[in-house]
Amino acid sequence: MNSPTTPMRVAVIGGDGTGPEVVAEGLKILKAVAQREDFAYETVDFDFGGERYLKTGEVLPDGAIDELSTFDAIYLGAVGHPDVAPGILEKGLLLDLRFGLDQYINLRPVKLLPGVETPLAGKGPEDIDFVVVRENTEDLYCGVGGFLKKGTADEVASQTALYSRKGCERCIRWAFEYTQRRNNPEGKMLTLVAKTNVLTYGHDLWWRCFQEVAVDYPDVKADYNHVDACCMWMVKNPEYYDVIVTTNMFGDIITDLGGILQGGMGVAAGGNINPEPGGTSMFEPMGGSAPKYTGQGVINPIAAINAMAMLLEQAGELQAAACINAAIASVTGNKMQSQAAGKMGYSTSQVGDLVVAELDNA
Repeated sequence: MNSPTTPMRVAVIGGDGTGPEVVAEGLKILKAVAQREDFAYETVDFDFGGERYLKTGEVLPDGAIDELSTFDAIYLGAVGHPDVAPGILEKGLLLDLRFGLDQYINLRPVKLLPGVETPLAGKGPEDIDFVVVRENTEDLYCGVGGFLKKGTADEVASQTALYSRKGCERCIRWAFEYTQRRNNPEGKMLTLVAKTNVLTYGHDLWWRCFQEVAVDYPDVKADYNHVDACCMWMVKNPEYYDVIVTTNMFGDIITDLGGILQGGMGVAAGGNINPEPGGTSMFEPMGGSAPKYTGQGVINPIAAINAMAMLLEQAGELQAAACINAAIASVTGNKMQSQAAGKMGYSTSQVGDLVVAELDNA
């Protein structure tokens, strides 16, 4: 936890499209809750994103990762520009930051808030409340592969998934410890999601590591799902899950499914976490840059505000995070008409104001 005289340093990357709009609301909430809980912080803005790339041809300048590593956290709005080819910003900014800052945990809460609609008939907030812990620096995202005879009828493409014992174990162990801290009153359970019946090398390593680490956490039930079964059960019985730990590729897929279950990308937030002492973590809404809504004041900032709560929780400001979460639940449950852009009943800025006002009641 930061003291009033030792400011928490936050690097702010507004990014593209509506990213700066939702970031502004998250920072509005940060200012209000810092005054309420009496902690100091400072922010520094960085212009990384599509506009900078189009002007300079670079996504991250030399030394950017080293500079960002000096901050306690990164608060990211969104990246994605209609004039930039897909993959350039995602790899050059998101993946390079995850790898360069060793953010080996991707944390994605899947929680249905009061007043938010889910496509699952008969399910409510008491049914959809679990967390996905996704390994964030290995698997197919390592970029190992290539082409043979590219552009010909005989073309061959390869993409190799890499898994290390270190990478598996540190993610699995963190997930067990997170499950302990979460302390689900219905029972602590960690579910490994993989595909051990087909992916018999890398996922066998995950399975063996999971079984070995589980011995150190006897109070946590060690559970397993094949990934296809998990996708079915997340829809049929989401209340079954407490915490899921999974690989990078499978985590990328099932967390988007989780985002829809919790009401859509307008509310879903995530953290790219380096849990080591002095590590720099990055927090962001999951909704993307939504360029068609840029400047209209209609985009939903709830996901970005959720991301700010996650940032503060990781920074040790637990009471501040709890206050934000309570204020968000009050606003979605009692104020907002919808979570869809342009249908909230309020502008982007007004939603932020509502959350600030509810902090006094949290």
